[in-house]
Amino acid sequence: MHITGLYAALSALLVILLASRVISRRRSARVGIGDGGDKELAKRVRAHANAAETLPIGLILLLVLEWNHTLPWILHVFGIVLLLGRLLHAYGMSGSSGPSQGRVVGMILTLIALIGMSLLLLWQYVVGMLI
Repeated sequence: MHITGLYAALSALLVILLASRVISRRRSARVGIGDGGDKELAKRVRAHANAAETLPIGLILLLVLEWNHTLPWILHVFGIVLLLGRLLHAYGMSGSSGPSQGRVVGMILTLIALIGMSLLLLWQYVVGMLI
């Protein structure tokens, strides 16, 4: 499971980076729980939470595809699209709490990766049932 391990490690580093941004803002704003009404802290919390909410299912799908002996280049495409989507989304959230190009493109890429992996797994299941 070397390919999934690569994207799991890179995803973990992204989540750690986003968590450290939350911690840094909590310390400077002196907010222990919640966001204390601090809009910048609220954005950082949501950027971290969005990554924590979407990366696990993406990595699970990628791992199952790898277990199914999916071609490595396909796994890399899905891993890159998923991670790029999360990076763009986090970047977009750091600039504006409203819609931004980074957030929109990041979410689209994330959904493309999740939907693509889900459909490929369903297709692999159906083909496996027919054999």
